[in-house]
Amino acid sequence: MTESPEHRLKRLRMRSWRRGTKEMDLILGPFADSALKELDSMDLDAFEALLVENDQDLYSWFSGRAPTPERHVKILDFVRSRHIGGLSR
Repeated sequence: MTESPEHRLKRLRMRSWRRGTKEMDLILGPFADSALKELDSMDLDAFEALLVENDQDLYSWFSGRAPTPERHVKILDFVRSRHIGGLSR
């Protein structure tokens, strides 16, 4: 059975808000609430792949403490650009 687009967005929003660390909840949750509807299926795939990563790595990439793997650069930059207050590189 194929997942409906609405169900996928709901699932991704839930995974964005229930990360395990408050820092990542506060970065990914608001992004998911406001911007997921704008993403095409390829970008949703990229966002979903980002959600598989562990929070410590994600936070290091978002904060610029570690280089972002090439496979996540585009989606991570998009999340950064949409985050209220902006995030440093």
